[in-house]
Amino acid sequence: MLQDMKSRGLEQVELFLSDGVVGMKTALEQTYPKAHFQRCLVHVMRNICAKVRVDDRETIMNEFKQIHQQPNKEAAIKVLHAFYDKWNRAYNHVIRNLKEIEPDLLVFYDYPKQIRASIYSTNMIESFNNVIKRKAKPKAEFPTEQSLDTFIGIQAMSYNERYFNRIHKGFGQVQDTLESYFD
Repeated sequence: MLQDMKSRGLEQVELFLSDGVVGMKTALEQTYPKAHFQRCLVHVMRNICAKVRVDDRETIMNEFKQIHQQPNKEAAIKVLHAFYDKWNRAYNHVIRNLKEIEPDLLVFYDYPKQIRASIYSTNMIESFNNVIKRKAKPKAEFPTEQSLDTFIGIQAMSYNERYFNRIHKGFGQVQDTLESYFD
């Protein structure tokens, strides 16, 4: 997928946000070596929820949410490490998994504060995916892969037209900063 995007002209990627699909980070590093990789914190929270006792879920989630609410990366690291210390004994497997992906959890703190709320999760992307699912549902089935590609392309173009002049919250304030990241 990434090679295909590159062959069609996508020259540089600054930030890639993913739900943790196996192999995605490696593929990104091979195709766009300068790109930063951010793991979706909402998906990480869901994965944690699935692996802890029901009685602990609310407390654990409230504590984990504190990570993306810190004023800077250093404070977030302190909160994350305190989370490790508190829950390691009860949920060693969860903490071990978090430590493995730690470099990908706090990348959003390397970006301006005004846009951090938009780039720590895949919510914007998933919202668009839900629009496509909702519009595809009445069709039930596509006769060919080409017809599906055409349908998705039309939906993407329609979405782009509708929101062409809209600047997502915070991005307008830091547009110059973001543009400076690109060659």
